[in-house]
Amino acid sequence: MSSKIWLSSPHMGGNEMKYINEAFETNWIAPLGPNVSAFENELANYLQVKYVAALNSGSSAIHLALIILGIKSGDEVLVSSFTFSATVNPIVYQGAVPVLIDSEEETWNMSPELLEEAIKDRLSKGKKPKAIILVHLYGMPAKMDEIMSIANNYEIPVIEDAAEALGSKYSGRSLGTIGDIGILSFNGNKIITTSGGGALISNSEDYVKQAKFLSAQARDNAPYYQHSQIGYNYRMSNVLAGIGRGQLEVIKERIQQRRSNFDFYYKNLNRISGISFLKEIEKNFSNRWLTTILVDSIKTGGVTNIDIRLFCEKNNIETRQLWKPMHLQPIFRNYPSYVKGVSERLFDIGLCLPSGSNLTDGDRNQILSSINYILNNKNCLNTDILKKEL
Repeated sequence: MSSKIWLSSPHMGGNEMKYINEAFETNWIAPLGPNVSAFENELANYLQVKYVAALNSGSSAIHLALIILGIKSGDEVLVSSFTFSATVNPIVYQGAVPVLIDSEEETWNMSPELLEEAIKDRLSKGKKPKAIILVHLYGMPAKMDEIMSIANNYEIPVIEDAAEALGSKYSGRSLGTIGDIGILSFNGNKIITTSGGGALISNSEDYVKQAKFLSAQARDNAPYYQHSQIGYNYRMSNVLAGIGRGQLEVIKERIQQRRSNFDFYYKNLNRISGISFLKEIEKNFSNRWLTTILVDSIKTGGVTNIDIRLFCEKNNIETRQLWKPMHLQPIFRNYPSYVKGVSERLFDIGLCLPSGSNLTDGDRNQILSSINYILNNKNCLNTDILKKEL
């Protein structure tokens, strides 16, 4: 069997070790240090945002954003339902209530229509939501004009979860820089990585100052250890920031490679009845972090997204269903939700294809051969032919 083709594996750029070695040579191994400061400055320059706090995860960044915005126990936070649980978990950390908002069809992100419906309904119940967390799913920008207009009208701050969307843009602006606070992730599967890591970004100096203070255990400015607030060990290490600096140097190339993957899949699969893709709409530029397809089993003659996933798995190719909506998750299903079935349908028929920037032509052709094989050999779905190595 050929070597494993991963969904989205890390891809080193070449200069990571230079910055890591500098950290070792200068003994800056602890959190903070020159690489952290430089990485923050380089990110700010790339994103054209004023302030950046480098943290140990995107989840930490969301948690700090909620604290900075004053979210407390019992408060309600409007949040995308179609996402990974790390978007919603920090709301519960604060003892607050997630109010789950379904997606719209064009971008798969938070529906502006349902967002406003939810706000009006919560207000009618005497509960004004204290924040909105929207997700730019798979690198595709949400409908920011509509969402920001609604948020501004009701004076609700916006947190942009751009964990999957570094390098994506809306009307020429980097995602994460449009709302009040933006969130990035540098997890190992993201478009660039620091192994584990994230960032909180904002054009508010005060917000980012608070993030840096709270993420370093909220130590007061005193000649001894004094603490007036609860703090967190959320800062990025100087070693990992060195990886990030090397990664950021090749971000444009990584976006081009991810978009090339999408173009390859689209060119070769879009012509097949029952296979469809998420397309960019006006104002949107996606980094195409992951290429996703929808599989209409009626049009494919019975082949489902699950059939494709299982067949690829037997051929050592990792694919994955789209996110299971939060309003269907056992831990979140009892929270308020405003849904119309969009994200449920996407989960039922969607599939993420291998999209790493380090895919070779051979890898992509192997993936394509596996998908074409299962689509053209529907009678093998429940037979030992599934074990065949292509």
